Amino acid sequence: MARFQDVQVVKLLRALPEYGLNAGDHGTIVMVYPQMPQAYEVEFVDGEGKTTALVTLLEEDLEGIEQLSF
Repeated sequence: MARFQDVQVVKLLRALPEYGLNAGDHGTIVMVYPQMPQAYEVEFVDGEGKTTALVTLLEEDLEGIEQLSF
């Protein structure tokens, strides 16, 4: 079973300099790949909402972010 879900915000746990990403950057799950090991397509955007990277990552590369509900 997938640990993360579509449109969930996650934190990157390791730097990916080849994509211009640092550990701690936040992204959004845009696709869950159910194969083993569990993989996710994660979109990272800049402050203007422009996509800066779209990367397939494994579960151990990510940490869930608590989101506030209003």
